[in-house]
Amino acid sequence: MGRHHMKRIEAIIRPESLEAVKGALAGLGEEGLTISEVRGHGVQGGVSQPWRGDTYTVDLLPKISVVAVVNDHEVKEVVESIVAAARTDRRGDGKIFVSPVEDVIRIRTGESGPQAL
Repeated sequence: MGRHHMKRIEAIIRPESLEAVKGALAGLGEEGLTISEVRGHGVQGGVSQPWRGDTYTVDLLPKISVVAVVNDHEVKEVVESIVAAARTDRRGDGKIFVSPVEDVIRIRTGESGPQAL
């Protein structure tokens, strides 16, 4: 398995940002996405809400995970597009994680590397 210089970009975003992010990525020609509903919290630490006179904290808030695997030279443009589409300047806008991908294999054909994207 050779080094193919691909990256996995995972964006954890607000659910209401999903359509804007999908549109931004489609505009770059990035059609291969994996989208999951997830729950989590970052520095905002959940949301305190009153209920029957008591305050409780919702620790895990609904988020969306959008994953794309791209070639190295596409990373900057993809990340900038996600930030532009998902940013509201409020806590909880989310995070983007970029990590290396050693290989990609298309199951149907057995192709590997960038052509399998």
